[in-house]
This record gives sequence, structure tokens and C-alpha cells, in this order.
Amino acid sequence: MKLKLKDYPGVKIHKTALRLTKFLKTKLEPYNLAPEQNLIMMLLWEQEGIAQHELVEILDKDKTNITRMASNLESKGFIKRETNMDGRRAVKLYLTEEGRALGAKVIPIAEEFNSIVTKGITNEEILQLERILSKIDMNLQID
Repeated sequence: MKLKLKDYPGVKIHKTALRLTKFLKTKLEPYNLAPEQNLIMMLLWEQEGIAQHELVEILDKDKTNITRMASNLESKGFIKRETNMDGRRAVKLYLTEEGRALGAKVIPIAEEFNSIVTKGITNEEILQLERILSKIDMNLQID
């Protein structure tokens, strides 16, 4: 074995991802919001009326996972799901008043989180990181 376990880039990425998720989970806990659910909410705070099938593509999650997360968010009163009869019977997600109000509390947490994560990192380094992660992602694409 040439590399020690701690030297593999995948292990380093995994450990960092776990640390990021743990940090964010702690920050979101008082708002009854899990980090993965927050991804859906962040998208809805940007633009309402996103179809569940679009979330599958955007978040790279399977349909069952997205349906479960949407159902949980709906039961918490943050979103409502509406079936549109546009030929595809697409289920679209919309914020409730409670979901909109939650944005005022959670968006600043997301901005603070981003500031903490990127502290001491230049814009060029962030672009470089995005390029590297994109290459890794492409290397893992299974045809």
C-alpha cells in the first residue's frame, strides 16, 4: 500500500464533508431542519414552484429520498405540495407562510456558515476547489 489511509483524497473529502454536516446540523437543530432538508428550503427561498423531479436532478438524490424529504417538510408546515396537471402531473413545492418566515432565520445561518467555511480562502482558491471537485466528480461518472 503506497498511501496511508489518511493520505487518500477521498478520505480527506469524506472527513471534511462529515465535519461540515455536523456543524450545520447543530446550527439548524433549533429550527427543526436537517441539513438535507435545508437544501430544498434554500432552493425554494430562491424560487418557489420547483417540481420534485427537478430536485432529483439539482440535488442528485433519488426520487424516493426527495419525496420523503418533501413529505417531512410538509408535515413540519414549511412547504405545501401541489400537483399540476401540465401533462406530467408534476408535484411542485411551494413555501407556506411559516416556511417563508423560517428563511429570515435560516438564510443568515447559511451565510454565516459560508463565511466560516471560506475564511482565509481567496476567490481564486474557491474557483480552483470547484474545478478540482468537478474533475473528481467527472472521474466518478459511471457510463
